Amino acid sequence: MITVDQIKALRAKTGLGVSDVKAALEASGGDEEKAIAWLKEKGLSTVAKKADRSTSQGLIDAYVHSGRIGTLVEVSCETDFVARNEDFKAFVHDIALQVASMNPQNVEELLKQEFFKDPSKTIQDYLNEVIAKIGENMKINRFVRIELGE
Repeated sequence: MITVDQIKALRAKTGLGVSDVKAALEASGGDEEKAIAWLKEKGLSTVAKKADRSTSQGLIDAYVHSGRIGTLVEVSCETDFVARNEDFKAFVHDIALQVASMNPQNVEELLKQEFFKDPSKTIQDYLNEVIAKIGENMKINRFVRIELGE
């Protein structure tokens, strides 16, 4: 039997809704690691379903590191409501930090890079997680990185 404490713990780790977390725990027999794997699989199918949706809203974020490196990043989403969401804002800022620290040459290269905060996943994995959590299609459109003296 799945307990409320198990649901709360998994929900705190994933940020997903109660019904998704409960279904994952039930499908995995209460095993948290298996439930996380199940949620990842479900999330990937959610990402595929949303891939064709238009992304006409979004956010631009800027980051300057020690006055020597600056980045501007544009990430789009489906609605202005999500563009104001704290999880979306944090994702966009993380991408600005990633560009500053890892210096990718284009979006395709960026998506393949290890996420500097969690090297066990790529930026594409991180993007998929945020899409699954928020429930809207998102796209990293473009970025620019300027380094003093270049």
